[in-house]
Amino acid sequence: MTGYLKPGLPAPAPAPDGLDAPFWDGLAQGRLRIQRCNLCDGWQWGPEWICHRCHSFDLRFDETPAEGVIFSHQRVWHPVHPALAEQGPHIIVLVELPDAGGVHIVGNLIGDPMQSLDIGASVRGVFEHHLDADPEFTLLQWERVD
Repeated sequence: MTGYLKPGLPAPAPAPDGLDAPFWDGLAQGRLRIQRCNLCDGWQWGPEWICHRCHSFDLRFDETPAEGVIFSHQRVWHPVHPALAEQGPHIIVLVELPDAGGVHIVGNLIGDPMQSLDIGASVRGVFEHHLDADPEFTLLQWERVD
């Protein structure tokens, strides 16, 4: 798949400490993996070394459906990076994942950048693989489910 945004942006990579590597490895496999506590079973995002609820250090990454609802959104008109200078508007969404304890994750909403935006609209994940990049990476984008 070609990228939703124009080329030239820095490629994402796991944090040097490896904390979020299971998330990126999951995306490469077309799976959404979110951090979860082994002690209290609570979900959390972004990844941390400690549970936000019970303060356990015993955490894992579990697969969850890449399906959610728009919690918030922003239509971006001004480029925040030189590679986006000719991009035009694009939409950033904050997606609530009901099957992952209601955690929120940020991504781009693909499709018409002038499409209507409704809080609570259903979205599903689209795994955008960049296999020609070095190193390879995958982005999680979102599309409306009508």
